[in-house]
Amino acid sequence: MAIERGPDMDPAEPDAADELERRLVLVEDDASFVKALRRSFERRGYRVDWCDGLDSVRTLLETVQPGYAVVDLKLGSGSGLECVKELYAHDPDMRIVVLTGFASIATAVEAIKLGACHYLAKPSNTDDIEAAFERTEGDTSVALAGRTTSLKNLEWERIHETLVDTGFNISETARRLGMHRRTLARKLEKKRVP
Repeated sequence: MAIERGPDMDPAEPDAADELERRLVLVEDDASFVKALRRSFERRGYRVDWCDGLDSVRTLLETVQPGYAVVDLKLGSGSGLECVKELYAHDPDMRIVVLTGFASIATAVEAIKLGACHYLAKPSNTDDIEAAFERTEGDTSVALAGRTTSLKNLEWERIHETLVDTGFNISETARRLGMHRRTLARKLEKKRVP
């Protein structure tokens, strides 16, 4: 369980109240991605804490009140959706953005239902995430997809939907989809986003 705390705040500082509103927690198990994202957010004036899973999120929330959260959907210790649920229960006003390399409609809908304000596919940068924090309403001017969904994309969405239903258990997902576990693992490896 990893928790990295941002710099401590001095309550005597005149802008301490403003800083509290700019407290961000990154829930991600990829340390190199965290390092880059953390540095970028700190340059923009955020105080950044890092957790690698649900247990460390719970521990952090005992002492810290973040106003923003960036949560990776697939964590080594489980689903980021549990972290979204925990963060939202702690503070319904927190702006939560979910990042994932396994984008699917089913998980996007679940993330929003559980309290996320937005859902972004990796790779996303700090500009994308900050823009997502600011979005409070849907955008009716978004163009509807003009092309039909390919068979490969439909297959990928079905695989990911089943992964979510099984809590990212590869063997159970393969069983439910009627394919060999190794075949599913190869498909997941090919679809991995750096």
